[in-house]
Amino acid sequence: MPALIFDCDGVLADTERFGHLPAFNQTFAEFGLPVRWSDSDYAEKVKIGGGKERMKSLLTAEFVAITGLPTAAADQQALVADWHRRKTTIYTELVGDGRMPARPGILRLVEEALAAGFTLAVASTSAEPAVRAVLNHVVGEQLADRFRVFAGDVVAAKKPAPDIYLLALTELGCDADDAIVVEDSENGLRAARAAGIRTIVTVSSYTAEEDFSSASLVLSSLGDPNGEEATIVASAAGVRPDRYLRASDLIALLATPAS
Repeated sequence: MPALIFDCDGVLADTERFGHLPAFNQTFAEFGLPVRWSDSDYAEKVKIGGGKERMKSLLTAEFVAITGLPTAAADQQALVADWHRRKTTIYTELVGDGRMPARPGILRLVEEALAAGFTLAVASTSAEPAVRAVLNHVVGEQLADRFRVFAGDVVAAKKPAPDIYLLALTELGCDADDAIVVEDSENGLRAARAAGIRTIVTVSSYTAEEDFSSASLVLSSLGDPNGEEATIVASAAGVRPDRYLRASDLIALLATPAS
């Protein structure tokens, strides 16, 4: 059975700008940290895989000295874990409030892929509660129950390492040649390609200038017949959707070489 595996942030919904960034900044404020990431700051931070890892990037020797934070590695790890737990709670509340718009075509393609016999999954570096909240928000609880979710710290090495996708393939009982990933970032693309999986990229607000040359197909979005049309940015595989990506395009993509 073929598998369709989605990244979460920037793929299912525009979560980075409307969810993660404000959740990080609120967390920093609540913990009394002299940090507020601007939109341009965060455009650089999204290149770091994982929320804890983004927070850890604050802990330079200078920042630790200025703020009086602990210097021991174990204490810093515990502190970042506290920050991240609070950030995940704030983020989940933002999702519940409907603050993050679903990206075009997600619900439609999920329904089409299920009807065509695809197994569905999400593979993300975000915390699992956050991923499940977004998934429920975007496709509804009934369809969300049809997904396997691989998220957060289930693997030691996060994207661009392939570990999360290798785990997904193993748990799904699926060969890389029978899977398709939908990503939005260069790090995610590199992870999926290192796992040997054909990858569709739907460019998101923070990733438009990244290198997607190894993707099978690059689109502006998945598109919808009565809404936003998908623009083809590049199609190395030769599959060219007409206005929006369909399950039939996925099947056609699986018939093309994976490399």
